[in-house]
Amino acid sequence: MTIACPDCGSIQDLPPLPRHGLALCWRCGRHLARRAGRSKDASLACALAALLLLIPANSLPLIGVSILGDSHHSTLVSGPVILWEEGWQMLALLVAAFTVVLPFLRFGLLTAVLIAVRLGRSGQPIGRLFRWARALHRWAMPDVFLIAGLVGYSRLIAVAPTTIGLGGWCLVAAAFLAMIGDATLDCRAVWRAIAPEPEPPTGPSLSCTVCEMVLPADQDGQCCPRCGAHLTLRKPGSLTRTMALTGAALVLYGPANSFPMTDFVEIDGTTHHTILSGINSLIAAHLWPLFKLVGLSWLVLTIRLGKGWALPARTRLYRFIQNVGRWSNIDVFTIAVSAPLLQSSLSMAVRAGSGANYFILVVVLTMLAADSLDPRLMWDAAEAQG
Repeated sequence: MTIACPDCGSIQDLPPLPRHGLALCWRCGRHLARRAGRSKDASLACALAALLLLIPANSLPLIGVSILGDSHHSTLVSGPVILWEEGWQMLALLVAAFTVVLPFLRFGLLTAVLIAVRLGRSGQPIGRLFRWARALHRWAMPDVFLIAGLVGYSRLIAVAPTTIGLGGWCLVAAAFLAMIGDATLDCRAVWRAIAPEPEPPTGPSLSCTVCEMVLPADQDGQCCPRCGAHLTLRKPGSLTRTMALTGAALVLYGPANSFPMTDFVEIDGTTHHTILSGINSLIAAHLWPLFKLVGLSWLVLTIRLGKGWALPARTRLYRFIQNVGRWSNIDVFTIAVSAPLLQSSLSMAVRAGSGANYFILVVVLTMLAADSLDPRLMWDAAEAQG
């Protein structure tokens, strides 16, 4: 089976793997295939169970708190509703998309694709659905929201009796099953079930960066016959688009760290918490967006200069930046968890500050910038230089 590594562009033959076998790209070290623990049936069971568990996770209480005899609870939907009512409409829409809408859409698409494959269905329409399901993987964030819920719970239990509701346990189970499903999902086996790889072209070739199918270079500008993605030799305008998004995120990073992230209101006054003045244990996480922006800028600069040193390390840095971007939303999601619980309390309240608006935009722009960068350009630039 001939495939192309989406990170470095090298075309290579993938041999049949033995039990517990692992295939790495000979050029950049990317994991290309793994045999151990892969099962389409297990992935289907986990995706379907996670989809069903999201229904009570969205409708039942996540966390309950009792303050001066008054009891309040938080749900997945109540956080965005409170943010909207307080005037943070954009923040509310993004939080609702990441925690409510996109998880349902992602697990619904994934379940539909795996059922279709289980029934022997194939073809480009199913490939398109699988492409969208894979694209939503980083933008659907029930696991990130779960960690934010644990952070909010640890803060609240220090000041008031706090309990985890049935919806919270359903969210824990859904996030846990989602992680198991991702670990057992054999994407290459699913792609092969949708459409097998054709014979490798004898002349110039290009590859689909979504399903890794190798095709003749004359199909540049057409749609991939398996997943429907737009085929190009390299992402057009990759460096320009990446730097534009990175620059916009850097501009917003200043106010995101200068303006209050959270307003914690108590009887004796209001305390403002900015990103850099937050809880010490989370300082490193607050600085992740800056690290990612600097890293992306450095990668673009080395491509522009045609530098060929440490290419595997730079490729690993790109993969790291692409994978960790979503976890920066823990702070914003913690506000969405805590605000409904203290909304009607006379003794204390948690409200989003203006810095939260800027911060979530920084996270979104950083993720888009990482998606825009074509890591194969690093290897192209090095080859052109040497």
